[in-house]
Order: sequence, then structure tokens, then C-alpha cells
Amino acid sequence: QLQASGGGLVQVGDSLRLSCTSSERTFNTVGMAWFRQVPGKEREFVAAISRSGGITHYTDSVKGRFTISKDDGENMLYPQMNSLKAEDTAVYYCGIMNYLRNYQSSANIISWGQGTQVTVSS
Repeated sequence: QLQASGGGLVQVGDSLRLSCTSSERTFNTVGMAWFRQVPGKEREFVAAISRSGGITHYTDSVKGRFTISKDDGENMLYPQMNSLKAEDTAVYYCGIMNYLRNYQSSANIISWGQGTQVTVSS
């Protein structure tokens, strides 16, 4: 069971760091990802990180602004989100990936967190 937290209401240009943790899974054994979803749209890929942490992927709209990382010792997954834009407003979900090569597909996620709302106000 994954638990995401850290969402909230921020202003355009602000920074925010979400967190994802699990009491049941050891994060150094899995690759993980963040997705986001707005009402009426499909859940979209945001960022992914390999099991070792050495490989990361980002959707184009967040490159240079978001950084995904994980702390295996603390069993935590983060995205550091900087220079937030109004279009970053969404519910953010963390997930455990099945295969890193399919990182952009929500069907590749074998376990989801419950989601945390991020609202960026202009």
C-alpha cells in the first residue's frame, strides 16, 4: 500500500515536494513513477525512476522543473517540483512500475498510491 502526501495550494512559480511511502514494499527493489490526472482526462505520466535510482525519465512539460528521486533507506519517493505552472494542477499519484521500458504507460503500474491534490493558482 503506497501513501502519497504533500499536495496543497500554491502560487505560480512556487515549489512543492510530494512524498510517497510504503510500509509493505522495499523501494530499492522496484522502479517507481509519478502520474497525474485532471478531471475528465486520462492519468498521464510525469516522471519515473529506475530501481537503482540511476535512470530517470520525465514528460517534456516538466523537464528542467521537476526532479524525481527516492530514498531507499527511508522508503520514500519524491518529486521536487519547481517553477510550478497552473497547468501542473492535478491529482498526483505514485506507483510501482512493472517494467522500466514501459515507463510512460499507466497500465505498467502494478500498485498505486491514493493520490494527492496539487493546485497551482495564478
